[in-house]
Amino acid sequence: MTLDKDLETRRLTDCLARIDVNLGQIGARLSDYQRDIQAAHDHMWEARRDMDHLDKVAMRQSIDQMMRSSDVLRAQAKKLAKLRKSPYFGRFDFRRQDRNETGSYYIGIHDFRDEDTQEPWVYDWRAPVSSLFYDFETGPARYEAPSGTIPGDLTLKRQFRIRDGAMEFMLDVSVNIVDDVLQEELARASDDGMKNIVATIQRDQNAIIRDAEAHTLIIQGVAGSGKTSIALHRIAFLLYRFKDTLSSADILIISPNRVFADYIGNVLPELGEETVPEIGMETLAAQILGPKIRFQSFFEQTARLLDSDDQAMKERIRAKAAPEFLRQIEAYARHLEKTSFAPEDIVVRKRPLPGFVFETTWGRLGQLDLAERIVAMGNSVIEQFEAQYNVELRKEERAVIRKAARGMVKRTTLRKAYREFFDWIGRPELFQPVGGRLEYADVFPLIYLRMLTEGVENPHAGVKHLLVDEMQDYTPVQYAVLARLFKCRKTILGDATQSVNPYSASTPERIEAVLEGAWRVTLNKSYRSTWQIMQFALKIAPNPDLVAMERHGPDPDLAVVGTQKDAVARIAKAVRDFRASDHTSLAVLAKTQAQATRLHGALTDAGVDARLLEEGSAGFSTGVVVCTPHLAKGLEFDRVIIPDASDAVFSTEMDRNLLYVACTRAMHQLSLISVGAPSRFLEATEGDRARNGTRQAV
Repeated sequence: MTLDKDLETRRLTDCLARIDVNLGQIGARLSDYQRDIQAAHDHMWEARRDMDHLDKVAMRQSIDQMMRSSDVLRAQAKKLAKLRKSPYFGRFDFRRQDRNETGSYYIGIHDFRDEDTQEPWVYDWRAPVSSLFYDFETGPARYEAPSGTIPGDLTLKRQFRIRDGAMEFMLDVSVNIVDDVLQEELARASDDGMKNIVATIQRDQNAIIRDAEAHTLIIQGVAGSGKTSIALHRIAFLLYRFKDTLSSADILIISPNRVFADYIGNVLPELGEETVPEIGMETLAAQILGPKIRFQSFFEQTARLLDSDDQAMKERIRAKAAPEFLRQIEAYARHLEKTSFAPEDIVVRKRPLPGFVFETTWGRLGQLDLAERIVAMGNSVIEQFEAQYNVELRKEERAVIRKAARGMVKRTTLRKAYREFFDWIGRPELFQPVGGRLEYADVFPLIYLRMLTEGVENPHAGVKHLLVDEMQDYTPVQYAVLARLFKCRKTILGDATQSVNPYSASTPERIEAVLEGAWRVTLNKSYRSTWQIMQFALKIAPNPDLVAMERHGPDPDLAVVGTQKDAVARIAKAVRDFRASDHTSLAVLAKTQAQATRLHGALTDAGVDARLLEEGSAGFSTGVVVCTPHLAKGLEFDRVIIPDASDAVFSTEMDRNLLYVACTRAMHQLSLISVGAPSRFLEATEGDRARNGTRQAV
């Protein structure tokens, strides 16, 4: 093994040297381009009076070409500079069945081929051959190449950790990714954003990442299963696989909030791809509906549910999230289609123009929105009349037909039609605007009705792949809207057990029913939290399918205190302990935004420096943050404190979901404080805490 390590160290040194040579060559070529561009500019200035128009155009085109070539070289240099810090993380030796030689393959985030010799030093983790590293143990193996299946034998698998050009360790492995490497990665402190996982991708994750066939892929993943990271790596793989037809600008991510969007924003650039555009559901709705229709946000809806026990509101939300509600909207749209058009017979030039001609033409133009449809119907009927009677109508006669066509269409406003829909289904109580604004639960049903009756303009018509995160928080109607807007391929991901609003939650089965041809995969292994934290969380919300990673840490602790002042004092002490540790992030997760705001003020008064995250917060940061489980969804922190886990705060099924989400944000340490009697959802853990001595009364 010592000999192997010496050989690998020399190989790493040689690889770094070749990278340096290539960087030097790129630098020299960039200098040449810069000199040539400057010379061309100088020549154009000096000879501007002697050059004709064609000469100037040719010179500008030459300069533009040199600038584009310079941009390509700069991108290569940036990639090599990043690769130099950690050129590769794995090696495998593979003997093809049709050849007698064994090849050694080193894989990293990017490929590296020597410019002079064209020798491949590093293969991109997305290359077809690289799948061998993730999918097979030593022994018989195969991979899918453009030319077909390549069988053979994997004779060696080796993992490295290389940082800043120095090898920290190397391990020979006979299985996929050894637990020691994965455990060490998971035990590290959190960073200021989600990082790539190319060195520790597991076999089931790799299958999802490399799936290039599924039109719509639904990923149901338990808390901490890495589903968002897997989806982003899938995007990176597709950009590599279809680089001639797919670019970052062709992809759109629908994310739950701007904090989460910022948190995941570094993954694709780390993998050498451009940042992908992202949008929230409310922004998408506003783009479709325009500024005249105002509505409540999902955050506001959830806050109102938590701040009040409004049973009527819960019923309105639940009814509009049911699959049958989607069918009712579709039936109502068909009803409007039948009743909004009343054909009439008219006479033009003393010749009859029967109403059925208008009716047939109207039905044939159903794909157009309302305004276009009326105009097109009038024009088509005029053409049919002229052809039937072999005449050419005068301008005023055409105007008569067009006026008659407009009069046959019973028009109403979208908002009025939507309000009358609830009378039509016999449930007028379900429509309750809030201060002149639509409830959030009405926004996408309104959009869907507009799609079915008028049509809408798609503000993102060029999207070729849609990624939707936190899938459980969107209703069947919302998925019906997305299906009509985006005919492209889709990756949908989330966890049915992590809905912050159970009244409007969707299961993977409900989503599949709306998105035709969807393919569902399940991830049951949780990697984020320690075994102790996950066992604690599973007693709050049992999930027999979840498999917790065997990474151990301290038991979660619950402290029962008498007053809010006592709770603030304990949090202040926990923050001091955190700042003295190696950890980099701590989240204090209050149930509601109002509670988070009050707590942040109290901590500030107590001298605790913390950042408050709110609905409009734009970025993720390390350090101490105060927010809600709603805003923390999808994020992870080294330590989590729940400032009041009392039964007075967490008592409903919605509260159970929030408490589970809050606990599963913690990677290494979880602390709960209860002002008074603990939540009923913590009763299952009482015996464990008593035995382990982790419950404290203050």
